[in-house]
Amino acid sequence: MAYVIGVDCGTSGTKTVLFDESGKVIASKTIEYPMYQPKNGYAEQDPADWSNAMINTIKAVMTQSGVSKDDVKGVGISGQMHGLVMLDKDGNVLRKSIIWCDQRTAKEVEEMNEKLGEKKLIEITANPALTGWTAAKILWVKNNEPEIYEKCAHILLPKDYLRFILTGEFATEVSDASGMQLLNVPNRCWSDEVLSALEIDKSLLGKVYESCEVTGEVTAEMAELTGLKAGTIVVGGAGDNAAAAVGTGVVEDGKAFTTIGTSGVVFAHTSSISIDPKGRVHTCCAAVPNSWHVMGVTQGAGLSLKWFRDNFCNAEKETASLMGVDEYYLMDKEAETVPVGANRLLYLPYLMGERTPHLDPDARGVFFGLSAMHTKKDMLRAVLEGVSYSLRDCVEVFREMNINVSDMMACGGGGTSPLWRSMLADLYNCPVKTVASKEGPALGVALLATVGAGIYSSVPEACKAVIKTDKTQEPISENVPEYEKYYQLYREIYPALKASYKKLGNL
Repeated sequence: MAYVIGVDCGTSGTKTVLFDESGKVIASKTIEYPMYQPKNGYAEQDPADWSNAMINTIKAVMTQSGVSKDDVKGVGISGQMHGLVMLDKDGNVLRKSIIWCDQRTAKEVEEMNEKLGEKKLIEITANPALTGWTAAKILWVKNNEPEIYEKCAHILLPKDYLRFILTGEFATEVSDASGMQLLNVPNRCWSDEVLSALEIDKSLLGKVYESCEVTGEVTAEMAELTGLKAGTIVVGGAGDNAAAAVGTGVVEDGKAFTTIGTSGVVFAHTSSISIDPKGRVHTCCAAVPNSWHVMGVTQGAGLSLKWFRDNFCNAEKETASLMGVDEYYLMDKEAETVPVGANRLLYLPYLMGERTPHLDPDARGVFFGLSAMHTKKDMLRAVLEGVSYSLRDCVEVFREMNINVSDMMACGGGGTSPLWRSMLADLYNCPVKTVASKEGPALGVALLATVGAGIYSSVPEACKAVIKTDKTQEPISENVPEYEKYYQLYREIYPALKASYKKLGNL
């Protein structure tokens, strides 16, 4: 039997999973680490924490499993995107990594727009200049810490730093590199035009591979520390969302997934490049060669439900603990007793501003249509529906871009709710499924390793062999036209409030 390892370097911890070639979990280990916030709006991590976590989790799964190192055929690494790792000429880390959620780079975003123009940036990098992405962070170090920038010889992303630790190679791959804003996303290579305009030396960047290509081999020193065999291949791997797409089988046209975590993501695969000129959704290279993915983001998805639970559902929390069930299960049951449309009550889930389709940091949450007849149950149902309308907004942008969405997976905490999945199926008017494995990114990059090792001939073939559907929710035919009426009204509310949101933000 052949085995592969998937390493997922997240923000809260690194998880390593050992799979057999059929995708079965043999052993799993997670090690957590801190995030540092030296100032308001800053977010940093120490790359040494990531490398120690990777080495020790690989060692743990090899020890737990008793699998022979000769049978482990490859390693794939997934990671949090956009983080900046700077190394000197000897490979030493020069400063803590500025990670994805850091917001210090507003001036640098302006600088990027001045030097390249918003339209040109979207054409080349497929996305508008963004504070959280890597290019703006590089400029920030250049502008604010010139002595560190001068010593910099290599720039890597978080998972690519782990590749360097394992193999000694300076490399990246297309999906994660898409989130740097230095890649020509349509052509899957570094953009000389962007690098030249921003005065960033191309020699600082690693070689760009496809996600399933072999990028290096485990060194003798790392073999000693991890329990792997020296020479074991390490593939390109993928950024966390691209890896999750492979781990849920979203690797062909028509396939998409919706994640309802704190934020909500709708993610679709496409074999032809499609860029939204308005910058409402992100387009990146997919982990499948010669393919791309498009991603829309709702800021306050699961967050809206958590906010409602924490402020209004103490009774449900107490009852749930007495019954030994999850409070969200009870909340679902209550919302189920309310009809479609929540008795003419609509909710806009903009508790944290909005990204897709409105790109408006001033947007805020709204209950629209509240009357004396409404109860907590109506409001609860309205919150679930409002998040679903917002996710449908993302799908509408995809449809404008001629991206087919006809096969939808649901994941994240919200994806476990049968009621929420039913709402999504009715609003998307397509089946919504869950996947049997819950390993997401770690499974995704392990499957990329099976392709690199020659166990499967392509990423879609690996997914067909391994990914199994668990549950399928079909649209309820009478609900589809009913939801459509409410959704069309929902779409009218934000434009009517846009100017008022701005005024509120300035009060």
